[in-house]
Order: sequence, then structure tokens, then C-alpha cells
Amino acid sequence: MSPEKAQAYWKENISMIIKLLIVWFVFSFGCGILFINELNAIEISGVKLGYWFAQQGSIYVFVILIFVYVKVMTGIDEKYGVNE
Repeated sequence: MSPEKAQAYWKENISMIIKLLIVWFVFSFGCGILFINELNAIEISGVKLGYWFAQQGSIYVFVILIFVYVKVMTGIDEKYGVNE
């Protein structure tokens, strides 16, 4: 792979990672800590939504983001010809 192509590959990879980390931050820190009072006004099956995000929701979002990362990275790898 040429140096220009390698640099573009890593730029796209790092950009995607930063976007996914921002999403995870919003759900884990934002929903679990910053917006907890607003979310606690909503109850699902007797559980306050803010509490749910603080305890389990951010973990679910993280696992979903892992699958999103794999899917997007597969596309990026194929685009740059470094797929397995």
C-alpha cells in the first residue's frame, strides 16, 4: 500500500473511531449522568430510564457499537484492499 493510501486509510479509521466514541460518551456519560433527571421522568416496566441507562443501557450501546465498528471496518478494509 502506498504511503498516501495508508494515510487515508488511517485517517478514515481514526475518524470513525472518534465518531463511535462520541456516541458512546453521549449515551454513557450524557444519559447516565448529565440527563438522568430528565430521563428518570420516563419509566419503562417500573424502571426509571435514567437509572437503566446508567446501569445497563450504556453497556448495550457499547456492544452495539462494537458490531457497527466491525461492519464499517470491513467496508473500509475492502475499500483500501487490506481485507482478509
